[in-house]
This record gives sequence, C-alpha cells and structure tokens, in this order.
Amino acid sequence: MRKIWLAFAQATTVGLAILLVVQTLRPDLLTGRGTGSVLTITESRGQTTPPKEEVPVAGRAVNSYSLAARRAMPSVVNISTSKEVKFRRRPFMDDPVFRRFFGDQLDGETQRTSSLGSGVIVGSDGYILTNHHVVEAADEIEVAFNDGRQAKAKLVGGDPESDLAVLKVDLKNLPAITFGRPDQATVGDVVLAIGNPFGVGQTVTQGIVSGLGRHLGSNTFENFIQTDAAINPGNSGGALVDANGNLIGVNTAIFSRSGGSMGIGFAIPVSLARQVMDQIIATGSVTRGWIGVEVQDITPELAESFKLPEGSKGVLIAGVVRGGPADRAGVKPGDILVEVEGKPVPDSSAMLNLVAEAQPGKVALLKIVRNSAAVAVKLTVGKRPKPRPRQREEEE
Repeated sequence: MRKIWLAFAQATTVGLAILLVVQTLRPDLLTGRGTGSVLTITESRGQTTPPKEEVPVAGRAVNSYSLAARRAMPSVVNISTSKEVKFRRRPFMDDPVFRRFFGDQLDGETQRTSSLGSGVIVGSDGYILTNHHVVEAADEIEVAFNDGRQAKAKLVGGDPESDLAVLKVDLKNLPAITFGRPDQATVGDVVLAIGNPFGVGQTVTQGIVSGLGRHLGSNTFENFIQTDAAINPGNSGGALVDANGNLIGVNTAIFSRSGGSMGIGFAIPVSLARQVMDQIIATGSVTRGWIGVEVQDITPELAESFKLPEGSKGVLIAGVVRGGPADRAGVKPGDILVEVEGKPVPDSSAMLNLVAEAQPGKVALLKIVRNSAAVAVKLTVGKRPKPRPRQREEEE
C-alpha cells in the first residue's frame, strides 16, 4: 500500500510540474485560443477600403481628389485651330529685276499653321469658354470632347483685353461645369488644373492657390489667381477647379524660362470671366466705359510733392485725351482722382475696372482733389475704344 501511495505522489508531482511548464511557455494550449487575433487586427488596418467612420470629411486630411477630377473632366475640352499666316517678303524681292521675272508670284506667301489649347463647357447648349489667344485669327476651330466626340466650333466673340473668348458648337445636353466662388478662395486652398498640355490628351495636375490679385501687365483687365499646379502649353483656356470640382479660374499664362511649367501659373478668376462671357453671349462683344485719361499710381514721392496727407489713396491724372469725356468735363492733368461713383480708387488697376463697369452714355460722378481741395465732377461716360489689332505677319 505504501508503494502505491508513493507512486501516486510521484505521478502527481510530475504532472503538476508539466502543467506548470506548459502554462508558462504555451498558455494557448490550455485555453484553446490561437494567436491569430493579432494578425487580424494588423490586416484590418491595411484594408484598402476604410471603415465607414474613417471616410474623409470636412476638416480631415484628404489623400485623393479623384471625385473632383471626375466631376470636372467631362466639362473640359481640347481645342485645335488652324490659320493661314502671311510671311513678309525679303527686301531683295522689291528689286525691279526680280519683279520683272517673278511678277507677283512671291507676294503674300502664306503657310497654314495649327495650334492646340483647351476650353471649358459653360452651357449645356454648346457654349465653350476659352482664351482669346487660343482662337485668335483662326480660320478653323475644332473641339474634341471627353467622351470622344468632335465638332466644328464657331467664334461667338472674343475680348483681347481680358484674353477671353466664347465658342459655340451645335450639340445639346453637354456637361456644363459648375461655377465656384473665387472670391472665397484663399492662399493654400487645393486646386486642380485640367487641360491638354502639349497635345498629349486631357491631363489633371494638382497644386494650391499660391497668390491672389496678381497683375502681370499682359492684359488690360487682369486679376490673376496664381497657382503651382503644373500648367504647360496647351493648357490655355482649360479649367482651374477647387477641391469639389467647381470652376474658379481659366488657365491662361505661365512664368517660365524653359517653356514648360516652373510652378508659377496664372488663371483668370471666373468672376471676371463670367462678366465677359455674359456680354459676349448676349451681344457678341464686350462694351466697357471710358473717360479718356492716363493715370499713375500715387507713390510716397508724389504724395509729398502734391502735399497729400500721409496714406492718401487715389491716382494721379497724368494726361487727358483731347475731346474725351474727362476733357469735356474739365478734368485736368495734375488732378488726383479719389472716387468713381462713390467708390474709392486705391490704385490705377481698380480705377480702370471701376470706369469699365460704368455704362457708356450714363452720367458718372467723380471726386478729385485739385490744389488740396476736393472737387466733384460729373461727366458722361464714353465707350472704350477697341484695342488695335496685333500685327499678324511674321518673318521667315
């Protein structure tokens, strides 16, 4: 009996020892659970589709703008134009000997050239907004749509002073773009530039608003949005859209030493574009007010010279067109224009826009400073003359 008890005690001791070792080294064998739960958690973090509560919302970081691109891309078109360019004769072709043998055969040599650009569908009934320089002097204009269709377009009208033009195609139910609010844009906002750079096909590039209210001197009326989204030749006339795919600008120009993008691009804000577009669609042209003055911004030196109070705003009337509205109203060189129709004039660009908004034939009230005294002047606004056409001839 004692031997049996001793054997039982030894067996129990060995069993407890084994149980202790197993519990220490492999507790999962006792609970029946594996270690796969950790792997499951790791895999869930790597899911390509985020859980419902992780879908990006306002105020959270966004890693894709595909929705904005898909929304705007169907409204952006590729524009191809062709025209005949007349080349100048060489001086020796005016020699009587050459004229005797060749007559007028060498006169007016022409060559057909083509160019590419982009445009934005602004009306479902076929209206397309683009840059004036894209279609200027074009004999033929063809539009290629995102869905593969192509159509001939006619020029409704153009405005070289803002570099905008409107085309019309005979198609209906086109995907017109949604207009945004460029006045609400701020530096740092994400934007997408959509167009046809170098003719490679519709392309989307992404960047931010780098600056607002830029003036380059390339257009008479300009108030550019600056962006670092890549804009290249062929993007002109294309769309600059916000993160929701709404149009805020028309891509127009770049600053470049190489001919390609250097991260400094410019777009016409859609607020200006819409004013021009509406007039062109309604009348075929743009009519602006004009008073016939040449102005200069007030510098600290000019302010001191004219004994103006510190911080004075306004523009110096540097010249007056003889017989123009300002001349007939008695405005003189040396006057300081400070208000137009009750609106302050901070600089020459603002003055130009304020006068342009005035309706020709209407009486406008100007406030000027002459010999340190404020003077009210009423004048009848004239119609701004058409800009002189650029020289279209090119040398060989």
